[in-house]
Amino acid sequence: MNIKDIAKISGVGISTVSRVLNNSGVVSDTTRAKVLAIVKQYNYVPNSNARNLKKTQSNTIALMVKGISNPFFANMIKEVERQVHLRGCPLMIQQVEDGVDEIAAAMQLIREKNLYGVIFMGGTYDHSEEEFNQLGVPFVLTTITTMKDVDPSAFSSVSIDDVQSAYKATSYLISLGHRNICFLARFPFMANTIGNRRLLGYKKALEEHGIEYDPALVEDCEYAPSFGFAAAKRLLSKNLGVTAMFAASDAIAIGAAKAVLSSGLSIPGDVSVVGFDGIEMAEYYHPSLDTISQPGVEMAHVSVEILFDLIAGETANRHVVFESMLVKRGSSRKVN
Repeated sequence: MNIKDIAKISGVGISTVSRVLNNSGVVSDTTRAKVLAIVKQYNYVPNSNARNLKKTQSNTIALMVKGISNPFFANMIKEVERQVHLRGCPLMIQQVEDGVDEIAAAMQLIREKNLYGVIFMGGTYDHSEEEFNQLGVPFVLTTITTMKDVDPSAFSSVSIDDVQSAYKATSYLISLGHRNICFLARFPFMANTIGNRRLLGYKKALEEHGIEYDPALVEDCEYAPSFGFAAAKRLLSKNLGVTAMFAASDAIAIGAAKAVLSSGLSIPGDVSVVGFDGIEMAEYYHPSLDTISQPGVEMAHVSVEILFDLIAGETANRHVVFESMLVKRGSSRKVN
């Protein structure tokens, strides 16, 4: 009889059995009682050397963030930090640069810091189920899309429905009479990226309202005001009669709005603008920008809850999809 056998009979993870035996970490009273009952039933005696080794385990949680400069993540990171600290654990915040393999970076941290669990935030992941399994600790994907067809039971996630949210924004502009609506996003033509999923919502709304999709009205740009500015300038220079702009992030929308105003046009008089995320900066831009608001703080809170439930062995992997909300601030108007 070994610790793997105890875990299998108890129906929990090996790490959960280890925490029970070492009287450390977060384990529910019900799970602890179940494991100890199995230990007693089979007269299991832990190896003292192994127990001493396990006592060196850290209770640190890592937050791996791709796009840490994105203002939408600011309040989410604060909430993750607050919730992790409330549970008596330190948080390590790690920036993940574009082009870096998130799983490989996390595995290195897990080896070096003997982590308790990991929350991944932001980006598009092109990882297989086998790669996720290599992590060996509980983890949650937050505001992330996965490019490969991975069994949902292999990971937990917290997200919004990007397709439906973009559909909501585009339908709103169409309801105001707009037909020449441009779309700005990062990697809109790359399958399964966040930008592509929001493009699908944009196209769905056009199709349902009998408006022909024109790829010339779509611009690929980074999630930053400077890129939004340049992309909007390119669109306006095409003279396509654009009357509305839908940006896949508020950061892009702020830059696009600046481009509209610097071209001698008014918002919403000449061009209506709708962003995505619901960051504070867009509310205090002049004019305040309409947006699709994501409940970032709530998403961060639930991410931590799921992670600690997994650590405690209280739940299987699960997926939570939040509802976005259209916030009208005055940057869109009806057209004839």
